[in-house]
Amino acid sequence: MANTAFNYEIVEHIATLSENGGTTKELNRVAYNGSPAKYDLRSWKREGGEEKLLKGLTLTAEEVTALKDALNSRADI
Repeated sequence: MANTAFNYEIVEHIATLSENGGTTKELNRVAYNGSPAKYDLRSWKREGGEEKLLKGLTLTAEEVTALKDALNSRADI
């Protein structure tokens, strides 16, 4: 049987973008399963001392730079 252990560590909290009830949308640097930390844009649910990862997107530093450049080039934001 395959090892299905999963762990993560929030290495750096960068920003909370929104809150809705017990759910927050956050930008963090997160290390998954002992790998180097990556940028992580994700919803989190925290209740009763427990933390649950919801759907999200993990990006490398290069991808974050490309996203930042793309957003900075837009005149409407």
